[in-house]
Amino acid sequence: MFAATIEAPVRLSRPRASEAAPAPALTTNCSACHLRELCLPHGMPSEDLGRLDALGFARRRLPAGRQLYQAGDRFQYIYAVRSGTFKSSLALADGREQVSGFHMAGELMGLDGVAQGRHASSAVALEDAEVCAIPYATLMDLSSGSAALQHVVSRLMSREIVREHSLMMLLGSMNAEERLAAFLLNLSQRLKARGYSAHEFHLRMSRAEIGSYLGMKLETVSRTFSSFQQQRLLEVDKRHIRIVDLPGLTRALEVQAH
Repeated sequence: MFAATIEAPVRLSRPRASEAAPAPALTTNCSACHLRELCLPHGMPSEDLGRLDALGFARRRLPAGRQLYQAGDRFQYIYAVRSGTFKSSLALADGREQVSGFHMAGELMGLDGVAQGRHASSAVALEDAEVCAIPYATLMDLSSGSAALQHVVSRLMSREIVREHSLMMLLGSMNAEERLAAFLLNLSQRLKARGYSAHEFHLRMSRAEIGSYLGMKLETVSRTFSSFQQQRLLEVDKRHIRIVDLPGLTRALEVQAH
C-alpha cells in the first residue's frame, strides 16, 4: 500500500533470534491461496508463480496484541497478511504513537525496511492473525531473472507510495467529517474486495487508533461518529458499524471535497 527504481537486494547478516520470523511447520503455496488476486501473485505469469511456490513461504500465527516487528528491527521479510488485521505505527519523539496504517488480508507489510535495512515502523496484530513471511533477499534474487516479477515488486512499492500520499491528503486538506467518511469508505471498499459486506462490519481498531491515523482527537472521532448517526448515514454500536446510506456517505465526501 516505491515507484520505479528497485534497489539491489539488501544483503543482510543473520538476524538475532528475536528478529527472525519463526519457522513454523506450516508453509503456503501462492498458486493455491484464496488471496492470490489481492496479494503478491496478482498478475504474475504462471512460470513465476511456480517459482514462488517452490520457495514455500513460512506461515506465522499471532494472537491479538502480539508484535510482528518493531521499529529498529533488522529487515529480513516482507509479510503478506493471510487473515486478521494489523496496525502499523511510528514512535514520535515525545513517546506518543502515530498510527500509519491498517492492514488486512491480501495486503503486504514491512516494505518500510527496504531503504535502510531496518524497519522504520512497528506492526501489531489487532486480532488473531496469520501472515506469510517472504524473505526479501530471496524475492529479489528471484526477480532478477524475471521482468514480470520485477514489475510486480515495483507495483507493490508504488502502491505503498500511493497509500502514503492518500494519508497526507487526508491530514492536509480535509475536515473531521471528510476524514472519517474517507476512512470508512476506504474500509468498506477493501472489505468488499475480499468478499465481505460493504455495508456492515466490525472495527478492529479503537477510536483512539482511528484518531491517531486521521490526525484527530479521540473526542472529535466520537463526535463525528455521532454526527453521522444523526444524519442517518451510519448506525454505530460500539465498534460495530452499519452504513445505512452508502451513496449518501459518498456524496457527503464528494460535495465537501469540492
